Amino acid sequence: MKTTILRSFIVLEGLDGAGTSTQLSLLSKRLKRAGKPHCATWEPTDGPVGKLLRAILAKDVKALPTTIAMLYGADRNEHVNASETGILARTSRGELVISDRYLFSSLAYQSIDCGLDYVFGLNRDFPLPACLIFIDTPVEVSQKRLFGRGKPELFDGQAFQARVRDNYLAALERYQSSGMAISIVNGDRPQEAIHEEIWKILSSLPITGM
Repeated sequence: MKTTILRSFIVLEGLDGAGTSTQLSLLSKRLKRAGKPHCATWEPTDGPVGKLLRAILAKDVKALPTTIAMLYGADRNEHVNASETGILARTSRGELVISDRYLFSSLAYQSIDCGLDYVFGLNRDFPLPACLIFIDTPVEVSQKRLFGRGKPELFDGQAFQARVRDNYLAALERYQSSGMAISIVNGDRPQEAIHEEIWKILSSLPITGM
């Protein structure tokens, strides 16, 4: 697999409720204390396409599975290629970028209805991060964390999330020979313990900006 790897780009992935947003926040705070310039970002983005996706996830707007997959690709294209604020622009300036979710979420979620090869085709040309951290939180634990957060979103539900986890593992296997560092972290622990393991992993790798 020949894909560009961005040496100052890190991605956090996991099931809904796995704790990726919490770990993004903890990493950002630690980097800030260390005086390291960085950008904490996420998908779906806060851009126009990302906002539409969030409306779909909230079940306020309906769309076909293939439409959702293409919208994620469009949102990601803006996320990566925006002239001043995109991932490529930031990393080219020497800025470390950490994203809560990236193309691996599409492979895990959208391939359930659209097929892995179809979703991979939509995303195959996007650059890869130097490191992918998959926070592997048991489905039951993730579901308990989501309970009480509000009305269920489109991809919630224990059975669906179990399939998502299987797809994540299949996607990670597909990228084993990509040259990207892949780490699977046990997410069924206190958030500080998870953070310390992630920090140790990232600090051991040749990531620009760490």
